Amino acid sequence: MARLPYSGGMIAFHRVGLEYPRTGTKALYNVNLEVKKGEFVYVVGHSGAGKSTLLSLILRRLLPTQGAVYFAGQNLKSLRGDQVALHRRRIGMVFQDHRLLSDLTVEENLAFVLEVQGVPRKEWPERIATALRRVGLAHKKRAFPEELSVGEAQRVAIARALLLDPPVILADEPTGNLDLENALQVLDILKAAHSRGATVVVATHSRELLEAYPARVVVLKAGQVVRDERPGEGGSIRVRESPDRGGKEGT
Repeated sequence: MARLPYSGGMIAFHRVGLEYPRTGTKALYNVNLEVKKGEFVYVVGHSGAGKSTLLSLILRRLLPTQGAVYFAGQNLKSLRGDQVALHRRRIGMVFQDHRLLSDLTVEENLAFVLEVQGVPRKEWPERIATALRRVGLAHKKRAFPEELSVGEAQRVAIARALLLDPPVILADEPTGNLDLENALQVLDILKAAHSRGATVVVATHSRELLEAYPARVVVLKAGQVVRDERPGEGGSIRVRESPDRGGKEGT
């Protein structure tokens, strides 16, 4: 088993590059990044900067074409078969769109995830109740997705990500479809998960989130880390459009 050459890192990128072979598109370039256990990190940058690609590498939906991505000290490229599924169980993933199953109630959507993950049925009621309570939607468990507001549906999506109490939460533009009030509610839920010990990585372009909850900010530009700041380490974060490098960048 390949082990991480850093100390204390939950997630680490070591000279990571990613190029899509069919198109020659270079999504990431020589990325070196370490996220320690229990950190809250924003990854910011314009569309095409590589934010979603970065999260997909952590989730092991993609593999780097150069370098290595480590999770809890293990090189993700070394995972095989069931190890990939077990790895993903340690991560709660939140997308910009809620991706709820329209023909199932809120409770049934969450139960479906638990069934797929092989969680014993006797644990379902408590896990579902806890997750919905954490997002303030215990009273909506029998509602269908079409009966929820956009903000409520996204909070259910976060409840789904919290079901297994994962040590890491990845959120890819989780407030992109929300107004400011609902966006801040989502942020409060992520902050609460962080306070319980989770490592949280949020890809966003929302300045309001950064101002509402100051934390470490990693800026991507054209697939490269161009700034990495913690609260109090400099001025405000500004992200400019990256120059065209010939071809569409990863998002």
